Amino acid sequence: MSIRLYVGNLPKDVERDELQNFFQDAGELLSVKVITDRKTGKCRGFGFVTAKNDEQADQIVEAFNGKEFKDTALKVEKAMPRKKGKEKSDSAPAPKSGSSNRSRSGSSTRSSSSSDSAQPDPRWADELSKLKQMLASQTTNS
Repeated sequence: MSIRLYVGNLPKDVERDELQNFFQDAGELLSVKVITDRKTGKCRGFGFVTAKNDEQADQIVEAFNGKEFKDTALKVEKAMPRKKGKEKSDSAPAPKSGSSNRSRSGSSTRSSSSSDSAQPDPRWADELSKLKQMLASQTTNS
């Protein structure tokens, strides 16, 4: 099973071939990829190397983590699993037409509509209801 390694702290002017040549001592690699900016075409400071197996990946991390490449010390570690675009849960209800299912974290599974769009934080729900009652009594008394 192939293992993907994160290679960080790359210089902006690095090319894929240069990185591949740098890792040639590690043995045969499945792939080398430099992540580039869409607008400038320059390296965004990181890339990925794919090793054949877990043993080779561990050897690469041990040998190349902290090693100097173009006057910078590289950070080499096993990459985190990639998240696939829009994650959908099987238990999540389908959004109603015309509603928005966005949140800042991108992990909201609740569909919003006009009746439940502003639900209070459950930790403060009791205090919030007391405040609403106090406010309502003040406005009716004035």
